[in-house]
Amino acid sequence: MKCKICGITSYEDAMMAIKAGADALGFVFYEKSPRYVTIPHAKSIIEKLPPFVEKVALFVNVDADTINSTCQEVGATLAQLHFEVPNKLYEELIVPYIKVIRAKSKEDVLKYSDEYRLVDAYCEAYGGAGKRINIEWFDDGVDNSKIILAGGLDSTNVASLKKYGFYGVDVSSGVEISHGKKDSQKVKDFIINAS
Repeated sequence: MKCKICGITSYEDAMMAIKAGADALGFVFYEKSPRYVTIPHAKSIIEKLPPFVEKVALFVNVDADTINSTCQEVGATLAQLHFEVPNKLYEELIVPYIKVIRAKSKEDVLKYSDEYRLVDAYCEAYGGAGKRINIEWFDDGVDNSKIILAGGLDSTNVASLKKYGFYGVDVSSGVEISHGKKDSQKVKDFIINAS
């Protein structure tokens, strides 16, 4: 499974995750998040990163202009839309994006089944807050090959997901020492156990 390490707030953590084998890094542009990064700070990290690593910008409740301009300014390669997005907004985006499903039921995980999408456990706060999704929703012949699973994952439970055939996994709090500060051993173990 592909691995995204989200909530990156420092160059050191970004490089540590890349060296551990991360396929993607997530940068949170949501001011209410404890992992929030400013545009100048994210840009200062991203411009020093090596090629062939996806740089994902996470957004909540903003317009297309903000998404487009932020991604272009910081050098993000993908926008992650962590909110209920009106269809018109998708048409206004000029940057690649991925939809996020904050799943409340099994029916939710089947949305956008022809697209790559991120599926997270629903909670009032945006970002999942480390809440685990009901893994039984992905049984019974559900095609998980375009799903990136998030929510409550860590190095102790990620290996159990391999049998489901997810495209990838996304982790933030499960590999942290504190909000926004990653634990190098937890990151390494997570990526090893996911591969």
